[in-house]
Amino acid sequence: MDSSFPGAVPEIPVRDLAAAVAYYQSRLGFTLDWGGGTSDGIAGISKGACRLFLTGTGFREAAGNHAPVVVWLNLDSRAAVDTLHRVWDAAQARIVDPPADKPWKLREFTAADPDGNLLRVFYDFGNGGDGDAP
Repeated sequence: MDSSFPGAVPEIPVRDLAAAVAYYQSRLGFTLDWGGGTSDGIAGISKGACRLFLTGTGFREAAGNHAPVVVWLNLDSRAAVDTLHRVWDAAQARIVDPPADKPWKLREFTAADPDGNLLRVFYDFGNGGDGDAP
């Protein structure tokens, strides 16, 4: 049996699916891949290799999951973290924590969507072989 896993696709609960899709597109640079037609439905969005599902209230009713959730996005370098922060900040994304090197050896910043879901963008500089020193 192959022990590798594909990339996870987090489900992000939202109140207004159309508004959430618009925010992720205009503020965070994601592309709508499919769905999003009804406020109680589901939409698949992506940016590069990152895929997310945005889900309206009706879609989540059986599971009972609610906002806020936290999704961690692992980038390749400190510079990539800082660049994405500048891009999202210029697009007027809601930045709740600016980029900083944390004591747990991650360079990270945090952004929020209109439902309070958090996107923690990070680079792990504590995994050895740090070729991206400050």
